[in-house]
Amino acid sequence: MGVVQICKGEYFWLEPKNAFENFQEPDIGLIALAFLQGSFAYGGWNFLNYVTEELVDPYKNLPRAIFISIPLVTFVYVFANVAYVTAMSPQELLASNAVAVTFGEKLLGVMAWIMPISVALSTFGGVNGSLFTSSRLFFAGAREGHLPSVLAMIHVKRCTPIPALLFTCISTLLMLVTSDMYTLINYVGFINYLFYGVTIAGQIVLRWKKPDIPRPIKINLLFPIIYLLFWAFLLIFSLWSEPVVCGIGLAIMLTGVPVYFLGVYWQHKPKCFNNFIESLTLVSQKMCVVVYPKMEAGLGKEEINGDTEEQRRPIYQPTASKDKDSEQPQP
Repeated sequence: MGVVQICKGEYFWLEPKNAFENFQEPDIGLIALAFLQGSFAYGGWNFLNYVTEELVDPYKNLPRAIFISIPLVTFVYVFANVAYVTAMSPQELLASNAVAVTFGEKLLGVMAWIMPISVALSTFGGVNGSLFTSSRLFFAGAREGHLPSVLAMIHVKRCTPIPALLFTCISTLLMLVTSDMYTLINYVGFINYLFYGVTIAGQIVLRWKKPDIPRPIKINLLFPIIYLLFWAFLLIFSLWSEPVVCGIGLAIMLTGVPVYFLGVYWQHKPKCFNNFIESLTLVSQKMCVVVYPKMEAGLGKEEINGDTEEQRRPIYQPTASKDKDSEQPQP
């Protein structure tokens, strides 16, 4: 439809003198916020990294999927926006709550109903991918001992992390307390990019401190450095432009600190706390029909190191086992 519009001569807002005309005062903070909100549409670039354990030949298919998907999605999004401005002015784009729907109403006539259905299907696909991958974050966190052990369990037949999916659902409902979608995007975008930057910085530090560890997927350090420069610009000017929104996002993130000290750092918990966690875990197992994933058959005792033992250890420590251990004679 965009190509047809251009062939009909409807490209007023694509001409350089009009496309780059400022209809409001330029502001570096607003530019950073525009990148922050616009980058939300490209947020799926890292989702596949969360499910590498479920990929076939991840060392080959993970880079291949990223190299193919990012240029393809960028191409589609950019040319979709080119099509939009053949039918709408920048002011109309900003005023519309659903740009694709407005575009369809202007050009499709009686077939305009196609656009809302297409948008709904696209949204459903995005949510499906987000739920599939984000729940693996809680699953991995529980496996590392940073969350209750029930979140590291999977269904006995379907092998899906049902408790982690339910936890994702509850977290999503809590986020929907705010009614302003753009504020929610700023919250999520700011926190996401904060963690993205820390993760990328960690990659550079590991490349410097541990240069000899195995790296099946290795890239030039120029790419993470460029990303960190863009990341610094995005976060600093977003914080400067919207300090309240970014401050609330930081406050939401810091709510995890007391949870960490309560659940992970505090090792000697009282018996009542451990009994409560144990009861909650057993009830959740029965309701969701979940168990711990079966260890690989080829993993012998000599291959289980301290990190693996810690991952398999539940977040609670029943006192009965401690008493039993204390009764054993000392060598």
